[in-house]
Amino acid sequence: MTERRIALFGGTFDPIHRGHTEVAGTAARRIGAERLIFVPAKRSPLKGFSPVAGDDDRLKMIALAIDGTDWFAVSDRELRRATPSYTLDTVRQFQDELGPQTPLYWLVGADSVDDLVYWHKIEELIDTCRLAIMYRGGYPAPRFDKYVPLWGSRRVQKLRKNVVETPSIDLSSTQVRERLAAGEDVSDMLHPSVLAYIRARGLYRRV
Repeated sequence: MTERRIALFGGTFDPIHRGHTEVAGTAARRIGAERLIFVPAKRSPLKGFSPVAGDDDRLKMIALAIDGTDWFAVSDRELRRATPSYTLDTVRQFQDELGPQTPLYWLVGADSVDDLVYWHKIEELIDTCRLAIMYRGGYPAPRFDKYVPLWGSRRVQKLRKNVVETPSIDLSSTQVRERLAAGEDVSDMLHPSVLAYIRARGLYRRV
C-alpha cells in the first residue's frame, strides 16, 4: 500500500508570498506528499516580536493564496493555542488525528538549519516526524556533520535522507512589507487576491 504522506509548512506568513507557495509546493511534490498544509504561527518562539498583521488577516491571506489548489490546505491550530507554541506539539496533534501510519514531513528552509539547535526538544522532533530540509537549486546542499556529536549519527542520517532541492526564489516577507510600505509594486510577489486583500485592509502601510 502507498504511504499517505502529509507535508506541513510552518511560519508567520506575514504576508504569504509566491516564494512560500512555489517552494513549499515543489518540495511537497518531490517527497510525494498528497497534501501540503500551511500552519501559521502566532509568534515564532525564536523571535522577540509578533507578526505585523493579525492572526485573522494572515489566516485569510493564506486561504486566498491557496484557493484553487485542491491539495493545499491551512490549519489555524497554532493560532488557537497559547504561546509559546512549539512545532513538536503541532506535529503530535496531527499524528493523533491522522494516525501513526501517516508519515508527516515538516518543511524547513536551509537557511534555518543552524537555528535547529535552538528548537524546542529538537531531538524528539527529529524522532517524531521527518524534517524535510529545502535548499535552493544552484546552491550547495546543507551539511549536517557538525550535528553528529549533538544528535547522533542516526538522527543526522535521517536529516540527510530528507533534503529536497527547490526553485531558487529570492523573496522574503520582509521585502514584501518594505515595498508595500514604500508604495512600490509587489504584483509579481503576491497572489492577486492577497494583494487585493492587503490593499482593502490597509495592511503594512507606513504609519
